[in-house]
Amino acid sequence: MLRYLVASIWPLGLAILAGLAYLLTTRAHGTAEAIAGAQAAQLSRRSHKASSIAAGVSDAVWDSARLGAVAVAGTLIVFGLMCALGLIVVHHGLAVDRPIFDWITKHQVHVLAALMKRLTKIGDTWTTWGAALAAATCLAVTWRHRKWLPPVVLTAAIVIDHVTTLALRHVFHRIGPPTSPLGTYPSGGCDRVIFFYGLIAYLLWREFSGQRRTAIAIAATVAALGFSEAYSRVHLSLHWFTDALSGLLYGSMLLAIVIAAVHIVVGRPSQPIVHVANERAQMPAGTPAPTGPPR
Repeated sequence: MLRYLVASIWPLGLAILAGLAYLLTTRAHGTAEAIAGAQAAQLSRRSHKASSIAAGVSDAVWDSARLGAVAVAGTLIVFGLMCALGLIVVHHGLAVDRPIFDWITKHQVHVLAALMKRLTKIGDTWTTWGAALAAATCLAVTWRHRKWLPPVVLTAAIVIDHVTTLALRHVFHRIGPPTSPLGTYPSGGCDRVIFFYGLIAYLLWREFSGQRRTAIAIAATVAALGFSEAYSRVHLSLHWFTDALSGLLYGSMLLAIVIAAVHIVVGRPSQPIVHVANERAQMPAGTPAPTGPPR
């Protein structure tokens, strides 16, 4: 009976995330029009940006440097927080990890374990790096403005995540579960799923939607991927429970830092042209289009 309880944790967690996303999306419906109006005005202001090729290249280099500086500064803060958390996890985590490990290995469902072995591969290093590089290439082609942004952001994300994770593992030499002693603090798979897929989803949302309801939906999707990755790593005893939990937190903080860096350097996302066109089509005849001073 208990083994079915172990198996039910995964679909139950996904159901809870879906329910929360639905509730938040419903509540966000009332504010969508006001947000859309503000974003339309912002898009209009950005359209007046200087179009000179030389100026564009200069701006891209300068903005890339600023974005990198902000991201690195934020990453140092994340590294410090993860070191502080690591002291607790490494020295006291086994009090939580050992009972969970024993309970899961005793009541593991073999059919579910076979599924988890396939599912957990979404967090592998080359899988996430390949997804990030493919997304960087595709978004650089489809991006309307600042085509340099997706490649710079996703490439910087790979470097930041790899270097910071190696630094954490140099500081904390934690041995994983008996069945997977190479598992370390924090879980790299959980971190990468949240960080890279979350960043790809954010860039897609930023360019093609900009709507709050869509943001909630993609955030729930990324959260579901992260939950599935953490569950698979723990279910397969590839990581201690606290390592998987720390990986989710670690990836979330890195994602927040990079998104904040993008907002600081290039501003908040603008509404896609198709939505602006639809809004203007609904305006009464003779209503002037929203304008603003050039940035």
